[in-house]
Amino acid sequence: MFEGEPNTTALLLIAVGLLLIFSVLFSRPSERIGIPVVLVFLLIGLLVGAYVPEHFVDFELAFRVGTVGLVLILFDGGLNTPFRQVRQYLAPASILATLAVAGTAMIVAAAAWLLGLGWMEALLLGAIVSSTDAAAVFSSLRGSGVQLRRRVGATLELESGLNDPMAVILTLALTATLLGTDSFALLPFLGDVLLQLVIGVGLGLAIGWLGTQLLSRIRVPAAGLYPALTLALALLAFGLPTIFMGSGFLAVYVAALMLGNQRLPYRSGILRVHDAMAWLAQISMFLVLGLLAVPELLAGAGWRGLVLALVLALIARPLMVLLCLLPFGYSSRESAFISWVGLRGAVPILLATFPVLAGVPNASELFHLVFFIVVINAIIPGATIRWAVRLFGVERAGLERPSPVLEINAIDTLPVQIISFRLDPAAMVTGNKAGVLPLPEGADILLLVRDHLALPVKPETVLEAGDHVHVMVRPEHKRAVELMFGLREED
Repeated sequence: MFEGEPNTTALLLIAVGLLLIFSVLFSRPSERIGIPVVLVFLLIGLLVGAYVPEHFVDFELAFRVGTVGLVLILFDGGLNTPFRQVRQYLAPASILATLAVAGTAMIVAAAAWLLGLGWMEALLLGAIVSSTDAAAVFSSLRGSGVQLRRRVGATLELESGLNDPMAVILTLALTATLLGTDSFALLPFLGDVLLQLVIGVGLGLAIGWLGTQLLSRIRVPAAGLYPALTLALALLAFGLPTIFMGSGFLAVYVAALMLGNQRLPYRSGILRVHDAMAWLAQISMFLVLGLLAVPELLAGAGWRGLVLALVLALIARPLMVLLCLLPFGYSSRESAFISWVGLRGAVPILLATFPVLAGVPNASELFHLVFFIVVINAIIPGATIRWAVRLFGVERAGLERPSPVLEINAIDTLPVQIISFRLDPAAMVTGNKAGVLPLPEGADILLLVRDHLALPVKPETVLEAGDHVHVMVRPEHKRAVELMFGLREED
């Protein structure tokens, strides 16, 4: 046994375990306060980093941890995004993920240049902070306890899943320019962007389709192997496109979209495992990235970071969101909310490690400036999500989740589906007895939830508006049942 072991490893594991426990326990109070829980992990890392010896601070390790973490977060987000949202809101989200990112980068760069940064350094800073963060957006929206109008919430989540490639490409191109290894030219840059997007989407679709075929055909001896297989697909979806000069992050999101909208064996188990992995990834990456910051250098970035954070939140993003969403018929209130909740998080900090690892002059100062901007940008908009929902009137009224949840865990793909409905007064079945409903062959009402109570369904049971009804149906009869019962729970 080499010197110091096993005590050194034991102490390290104790420290990591305590940090994880504290982070998880503090997630609930932070939600009540309104601060995004992911920011709490970042600040914990910052506080711990003040007492960590300098040789433990490793930008290369942080980059790798952050990359793997973002892959897991994007994959989980894609698994939980319905295709109907993609079909309806792909166009506005794509415009936000490209043109809005580029425009935001230019406006922030102009402000940074006015504050004394060189033009290329200012452009690099603008590129780094230009994209919203999937981890921050997903956790803040889903943990805020509010139900947004469908197109507002869907646009925000789709944008955060799609806009990382543009920021990554901009950051890499400007880093190479600052090092003198390449010159920045607009047309080649646009061609590179298009190529990376095409390769990312193409390989993401291919891996998603192959994964669907694989999962539907193989039989494994244990249910826990299915999430292991989908994890392998997530890693492949990032690695293969990246090797072929495509966008790995975009491919991960696209592959997850393909998988999440297919009938998978042990589906609920797969989703739960990936949700847990995404949370663990968030905690780990924010803690590690927080360790990189030096409090003294953060204090030095104070006034400039505050000004740039305000420019980003109050001028750059609102202007670009308003212009980009104008052709799609979004109201000014919807555009204002979408611009306000475009949270920054781990992605800009992860991108800020690129110049440090590449050896760009003054990269450490740039990193701490980005860190400061992210913290301010996450605290102010993140803490005001509920207030902003009420102010801009974008809450989706009348939705309430039932306390009981009905689900079936099965290793094999079942020939039936369980669909949950919340009955609207205008639904065809509302006011009718369960026994007289002309349900398709093989369809049946399994459970009725009324006033948070699970009730048995008898032939004489009258279905009422507001009831949560769980229906078993064959896939070929799904549309007929939806016409009878109305909106599904997730719609």
